[in-house]
Amino acid sequence: MIGKLWADCAHFGPSSIEQTEVSPLAMADEYDVQLLRRMADGDEAALDDLYARHAPALFSYLLTLTDDRFEAEEVLQDTLVVAWRSARRFEGRARVRTWLLAIAHRQERDRRRRHAITIGPEAELDRLTDVARGPEELALAHEEVVELGALVARLNPSQRTILALAFVHQLSYAEIAAVLDLPIGTVKSRLNNARNALQSLRDQQQEVPE
Repeated sequence: MIGKLWADCAHFGPSSIEQTEVSPLAMADEYDVQLLRRMADGDEAALDDLYARHAPALFSYLLTLTDDRFEAEEVLQDTLVVAWRSARRFEGRARVRTWLLAIAHRQERDRRRRHAITIGPEAELDRLTDVARGPEELALAHEEVVELGALVARLNPSQRTILALAFVHQLSYAEIAAVLDLPIGTVKSRLNNARNALQSLRDQQQEVPE
């Protein structure tokens, strides 16, 4: 995924992310919606199933927001508690995973505000290189992974977050806007700025004589 992220960022443009509005029924995975309906009726087995389906992606996203794996696990649990309590209010205007990512984002944001938590770039780099252990990433040259990880780690938290949503979780503009509670125009602008910042760091690195 790391190599794909760099390739996507290098060629990012308005056509890279779906911009058209999608109907609620098309966006919401029917099985996940059924799970939420069962949760709304008090079915704890449905919550377990939802956790199994979405916990890995939620945990991965939370690790772009905090350098503490224990904290990420706690926020993940908080996210599922909120999902359990809010299942009846799900309206199907977004995919269930997008809805869960939005809850996770708010939970971590509120926790940071309460505890004044900061994100450490060294831990961020460790996580990026950990992600590179999948089948596709193992085929990449090690130096490419390290280079991209180091560059992304130098971006500010907002830039890292929006790049992760766009290129790791592959959300559309509308879905990113829902997660971050931002206008779509702001999402487009921030994504473009993050991509430009990453490209600028890469250009600066290439200008340094070996």
